[in-house]
Amino acid sequence: MTGKSKNQRMGGGMTGGFPVDAKITGIQDEAANGKRTLFFDKSFENVSPGHFCMVWIRGVDEIPLGCSYANGVTFQTVGPATEALFHLKIGDSVGLRGPLGTPFTLPEKGERILIVSGGIGAAPLAPLAEKSKEIGAFVTIVLGARSESDLIFEERFTQTGNVILTTDDGSKGKKGFVTDVLNELDLTAFDKIYVCGPEMMMKFVMKILIEKKSLSKAEFSTERYFKCGIGVCGSCCMDGSGVRVCKDGPVFKAETLADSELGKYHRDASGKRVHY
Repeated sequence: MTGKSKNQRMGGGMTGGFPVDAKITGIQDEAANGKRTLFFDKSFENVSPGHFCMVWIRGVDEIPLGCSYANGVTFQTVGPATEALFHLKIGDSVGLRGPLGTPFTLPEKGERILIVSGGIGAAPLAPLAEKSKEIGAFVTIVLGARSESDLIFEERFTQTGNVILTTDDGSKGKKGFVTDVLNELDLTAFDKIYVCGPEMMMKFVMKILIEKKSLSKAEFSTERYFKCGIGVCGSCCMDGSGVRVCKDGPVFKAETLADSELGKYHRDASGKRVHY
């Protein structure tokens, strides 16, 4: 989740209410195109893979970002808020609220899981892969990006299980898309499937899951425009079931999203539909 938004608890006391001041203690560039991880002097309390936090960049905006570490967030520059965040330095501070939302359902020991990641979607999925290995699950990851320079967390994923790399241009791994790999895999071999990435990618992943009768075992991490981040304002409600992405999600059972607006349109800050 790499946020669009407006203005819950972290080590030191936070959840949904007032932001907690957090200083940046580390900066790690993940790719050559504006993907970056910021580490803070506070750790999120009781964070689970799939949770997000609201990051307040003072004087600019408050945006949702996925928790990629217990004390860090990973994002891509996509607008004024993330651009401002990108230019902050060690010692600068932001306001944080979190962890928030509904996280992934963790696998059980001995289960075989498939993680399908595209682009910045790796941010919530890398900690899921690490936690799943710790539990004792067998992890397979399909990690996709536009090119080799766009891949993030490859090393983190490699330490957790079998990684199948894909790049659109063939600069690393298989040339093509994650959906090409899914078409070749026997999805009945997996107990759980987890997906996060660009929305159109997820749309086509869902189509394959439906065709292969594997939708019931899948969970998707989604993204919408957030204002409050705690399920009050309704800005992130999705047509269909009316679920609130910030509260009921961002992680949903795939079956919940099958007849929703996913892959068709989303809404901007005014609530107007923006079609893909």
